[in-house]
Amino acid sequence: MKKAVAVALQTGRIAIADDSGLVVDALQGRPGVFSSRYAGENATDAERFQKLLGEMSGLPQEKRGAVFICAIAVCSPEGKAETVVGQCRGEIAFAPRGSYGFGYDPIFYLPESGKTMAEITPEAKNRISHRAKALEKMKLILPKFIQEKKACRKNRRGSE
Repeated sequence: MKKAVAVALQTGRIAIADDSGLVVDALQGRPGVFSSRYAGENATDAERFQKLLGEMSGLPQEKRGAVFICAIAVCSPEGKAETVVGQCRGEIAFAPRGSYGFGYDPIFYLPESGKTMAEITPEAKNRISHRAKALEKMKLILPKFIQEKKACRKNRRGSE
């Protein structure tokens, strides 16, 4: 929300911002909002997921639940704001697999498909991911922001 508000106020336009993270049940929600900095500020994707795998070493599959979460905020320059959230539940694999995607995708296992996020095609990922789910929700509320923005412009012109 902070990013969307700042951009909307700076530009005078409707702004959208998002943030995503991986929440691991056995790690009490870590890495969460620190997903991109989990192994340090300049760590690679592989260093981040290797750190996570190390912390989960020895945990059985039934204790490896996790969820990718994406929050998307929209804000108008007038200060109206809303947030939507999308989630994709899965498990943390024992080892990385696959070459698609980025970040934690090689270790995020989808039980219903028997594959990690990095093993499914980008097209398939774009149908089931946390971002895709959040964007579907955003598509439902964005039109009202656009309509209100048009109405504000029209009212300003009419009062001049």
